[in-house]
Amino acid sequence: MDELKRQAAGRALEFVRDGMKLGLGTGSTAKHFVELLGARVRAGLDVVGVPTSEATRADAVRCGIRLTTLDEVDRLDLTVDGADEIDPDLNLIKGGGGALLREKIVAAASDRMIVIADDSKWVETLGRFPLPIEVIPFGLVATGLSMPISGASPGPRIWRDC
Repeated sequence: MDELKRQAAGRALEFVRDGMKLGLGTGSTAKHFVELLGARVRAGLDVVGVPTSEATRADAVRCGIRLTTLDEVDRLDLTVDGADEIDPDLNLIKGGGGALLREKIVAAASDRMIVIADDSKWVETLGRFPLPIEVIPFGLVATGLSMPISGASPGPRIWRDC
């Protein structure tokens, strides 16, 4: 399975060019992308990345990738991130790992996004696991009150790594 994830990450790396500003996704497949990108950076590729989680930030630092924030750059050329599920119509779910808010902000700041995944992510129908909904303190009560209306059953989940 890891080999397929690495192959998907390697294919996405083919779209990276010198001087790009990159969004760096979160998750097991995106981690392969960061590792392969780090090898290219050590070989002389000049890029800068914006990580979508603290785990990705730590991986990027370990791999020698120069980092920035969206406060320092206004647009990204490309974001590469994984998916949690993909259906036959290529609809997908992201954010099952808990980094959804940062992933969405980085993706929205990107001119282009590549989603990488192996065949374990393909499903007939989306929704095989409970999907976290990330809220900020500003909307916590209002969001919590609206959840039962939509049929969801909210409950807290603390993910300290995002």
